[in-house]
Amino acid sequence: MSMLSLLRDTRLFIKTVRMLGKAKTLGFALIAATLAVIPPAWAANVKPTMSAARALQLLLDGNQRFIAGRLDHPDQSRERREEVAKGQHPFASVLSCSDSRVPPEVIFDQGLGDLFVVRVAGNVATDITIQSLDYSVKHLGVRVVMILGHTECGAVKAAILGHDEEGDVGPLLSELKPAVADSKGQPGDPVTNAVRENVKLVMQKLEESPELSAMVKTGELRIIGGVYNLKTGKIDIL
Repeated sequence: MSMLSLLRDTRLFIKTVRMLGKAKTLGFALIAATLAVIPPAWAANVKPTMSAARALQLLLDGNQRFIAGRLDHPDQSRERREEVAKGQHPFASVLSCSDSRVPPEVIFDQGLGDLFVVRVAGNVATDITIQSLDYSVKHLGVRVVMILGHTECGAVKAAILGHDEEGDVGPLLSELKPAVADSKGQPGDPVTNAVRENVKLVMQKLEESPELSAMVKTGELRIIGGVYNLKTGKIDIL
């Protein structure tokens, strides 16, 4: 049931009660009883746009075209613009860093209405971030969510530099501190290691979140992690 239908049916019910001249107490009781049996809008069972496996393959195929420099630039026509103005049905969601060098629609070679993108420095999973992704899953039919970190991430670098400093480092760096701690002492580049650990921790946070955990457990939803290489354009799936 859509929100519009829900409001229309509820208003019709209220109008009918008033027309019948029922007492206010009875009318409110009946309205409350009616609303109690109507599922909330956020619990609506939206059909998947496509399977998680198919969506992931489309992302990887698009990235391969981007690496090779043979972009299709799909879904960017005037007709597509007019089509998606009527409603959106993205096939995947991407939580990525705000870095200007990592635009998901470009590196996955997708167009209008194809991806539901949430971008924030360090691709961290705040409450607002999780609720945004939850919307794409429950209301738009997305069945794969990719957490996308990238090499040379400035937010991660800042977290590494400030990890051992005392005092308040702000909400963003606080979100990244666990990844810095988990990656400490690992062989290789400390920034790359922390970027990978951050992606893993964000994946875990989403998988265990009240909003998404049930669908992850049933296999309805897949949370995928990846790291984008600024130099090669390649996305390594974790």
